[in-house]
Amino acid sequence: MKIKLILTDKTDQEYLKTGINEYIKRLKPYVSLEVVVANTPKKWNALPPEKRKEKEGELLLAHIANGDFCVLLDEKGKRFTSTDFANFLQQQMNRSVKSLLFIVGGPWGFATEVTKRADMKLSLSPMTFSHQMVRLFFLEQLYRAFTIINNQPYHNE
Repeated sequence: MKIKLILTDKTDQEYLKTGINEYIKRLKPYVSLEVVVANTPKKWNALPPEKRKEKEGELLLAHIANGDFCVLLDEKGKRFTSTDFANFLQQQMNRSVKSLLFIVGGPWGFATEVTKRADMKLSLSPMTFSHQMVRLFFLEQLYRAFTIINNQPYHNE
């Protein structure tokens, strides 16, 4: 199974880049992971939120293929414990899902068309985090899940 993390913009904070790169490195023995950045032009910052969401949605949809299982990271989504998330990943592998996509939207959320295409919404917390920080939190949880699946000493319960 291949996992793709799709983002709407580059990570712009150095401390987040450092953490993200660390977890990408840690994940290499466990899974094929690709981080895709659907860069939005800077001029889009001046657009009203709904228009920007629509434009970001078009960019995100271009990275989703027909057979992909698509998960939106959204605070209103399904909540898992770390063990439950590991079980979810294992189920996807058992179902022979070839490509599992996780998408982090921009600061205004997801366009309607992206939400319609999604197979699932996943919440990392009922709290709202910046779309930049969610990247690091998600990758840490992904790493944690794979250590659980592989019985590695990282997660304590």
